[in-house]
Amino acid sequence: MVGDELNYFEVLRLSIEEFQNQSEDTIAAIVYEAHKKCYSESLQAGGLPRPDGRTQEQWRTILNQARDTLIDPQKLTEHIAMIKDADIHSVDPSIQKDILAPEQTSITLSVPDNMVHIPAGEFQIDNKSTTHRKPKAHKVYVDTFYIDKYPVTNTQYKEFIEVNPKWSKPSKWNRNKLLSIYRNFHDGDYLKHWNGDNFPIGKADHPVTHVSWYAAMAYAEWAGKRLPTEAEWEKAARGGLTGQKYPWGDELNYSMAYCGNKVGVTTAIGQYPPNNYGLHDIVGNVWEWCLDEYVPNFFATASDRNPVAGVNTEKELQQLCSYYSNVSTDRVLRGGSLFTTSEPIQTALRSGRSPFYTSVYSKHLSSFSANIGFRCAWDIKLKSETLYLF
Repeated sequence: MVGDELNYFEVLRLSIEEFQNQSEDTIAAIVYEAHKKCYSESLQAGGLPRPDGRTQEQWRTILNQARDTLIDPQKLTEHIAMIKDADIHSVDPSIQKDILAPEQTSITLSVPDNMVHIPAGEFQIDNKSTTHRKPKAHKVYVDTFYIDKYPVTNTQYKEFIEVNPKWSKPSKWNRNKLLSIYRNFHDGDYLKHWNGDNFPIGKADHPVTHVSWYAAMAYAEWAGKRLPTEAEWEKAARGGLTGQKYPWGDELNYSMAYCGNKVGVTTAIGQYPPNNYGLHDIVGNVWEWCLDEYVPNFFATASDRNPVAGVNTEKELQQLCSYYSNVSTDRVLRGGSLFTTSEPIQTALRSGRSPFYTSVYSKHLSSFSANIGFRCAWDIKLKSETLYLF
């Protein structure tokens, strides 16, 4: 106890030293892991009173207060100052000076705008879908990461090609005489609806479509991000829900996602309500590329911790992101599109496509091809107290 306050470091079995010179995001990752472990132990103990006289329900409230305090930079600084004033925490003076400096608890890494933080933890990969492509239901653990709140828009993609002209769309098409960059990295329908480097009038805030996996990877690399893994995509899409067909629940609701046989064209991002994590358009509007190789029965045999199809080690993951142009295997698509009906926008549905394709043929509308777009991810991993960004 510190006066009338608890020492939240001790509540979560952490030390102040662990927080020294760490970014806000790294601190959050440390706290979420500690909170998860302590809270799990509290749940297992049931409602029995603790030795200190508190009920388990009171203790769980304290655990949540500890988490909320230590992940907030201002509250963290104040809490450390309170501990220092009470002189109950023995810390080497030279270390304490660094730890207690307010600037040490400020953000040292700038998280890109319009990204949503997804906390580390387990989630249920469900098979509650009528499709034969449903995965096996089981739990998967995913490290903390960030993901774009919206799919990448035409405006954002135009900024990319202005800096990277090799990814521009030629003003005149000749499928038999494509530049080598296009022959290797897309099917000829790249940016199909654009006029050269210009997207259609009135479509600035619409998702960019007819983008190959290679192009999506190139954009993500330019933006300092990467594509989400399939497991990350599903964790983010579910928004904390378990056993539900859709990101909002178990019943199809056309007011929650843009899809169906009558819609015909894309819609601007953010026109439909977000899921519980704050993500918009995670199903419907456009299919979204993921980082993984498409393996039909992948989740039946995959690792239960940060699985990535086609990748077995962290080094291989880094190589995939750095040398994506060498990839030739099919890649994962998730989320359905505007042309699809109830089944293809179910969260459990997974599909695959060659990385140079820019669309998916829709059996529901023989005259249309379903749009392919993407959103990016950005993550943090701790390795020997060194911060790695992918």
